[in-house]
Amino acid sequence: MKISGFTIIKNAVINDYPIVEAITSILPVIDEMIVSVGDCEDETRKLIESIPSDKIKIVDSVWDPALREGGRVLAVETDKAFAHISPDSDWAFYIQADEVVHEQYHATIKAEAEKYLNDKKVDGLLFKYTHFYGSYDYVGDSRKWYHREIRLIRNDKNIQSYRDAQGFRKNNKKLHVKLIDAYIYHYGWVKNPAKMKEKIKNLHKLWHDDRSSELMAALFDYNDFDSIDKFTGTHPSVMYKRIEAQNWNTELDVTQKKMSLKKQFLYWFEKQTGIRLFDYKNYKII
Repeated sequence: MKISGFTIIKNAVINDYPIVEAITSILPVIDEMIVSVGDCEDETRKLIESIPSDKIKIVDSVWDPALREGGRVLAVETDKAFAHISPDSDWAFYIQADEVVHEQYHATIKAEAEKYLNDKKVDGLLFKYTHFYGSYDYVGDSRKWYHREIRLIRNDKNIQSYRDAQGFRKNNKKLHVKLIDAYIYHYGWVKNPAKMKEKIKNLHKLWHDDRSSELMAALFDYNDFDSIDKFTGTHPSVMYKRIEAQNWNTELDVTQKKMSLKKQFLYWFEKQTGIRLFDYKNYKII
């Protein structure tokens, strides 16, 4: 069994993406790692080159600013990276620039990939999610945070990235997947507040015009959340250095629940049963 990894990245230094940690976190699971580096305004390529692994293959790309609507450029770039994966790979592990895999899940991921290797009804493996917010001590626990997504897909070029690259489709149909007991740790909403505003401005330019992006960044406030909770687990070991370097203090009130009565009920029901009612599913679990 051969597993390839793939990711896309642009301006990782400017936007303070944990791309090194993201890539490093899946290297023990994969046999090669395709990193597609966009036309950056910083030292992103050198950053990727600094990762000490002969598994990494860097490809260069130019992002088309005309594909702004709906974040389409992210899906296009993801497909371009996927196309570089070795033909003899069985699986492709997609990791985004702010996602990290805890080492405690490595064995599970490899075992599940092996388990379904010859079951062609399975297009991919579905991961659970933990979304960090504000600092490394808090997680978003409301329905606004997607709680599952596909990250391991077959090396089948009929599979393509969907919309803004959150998920995938095969011949424009949802993938048939197996849910596995492994988490993706998402750190996209953990940054120094000033850095966070800068990232929001730059990221939203992939969806909106410059003026709207500036406004979104200016209005951002970490206290503007509907529900969060304290994180009680451990972080991936590759994140330790970044966590120790945290240079801001964020104190958030986990008792605040800013939701409508309907959402409060759905939130309560999910906490009691583990079931998310009326959830949008970007996949079909089999």
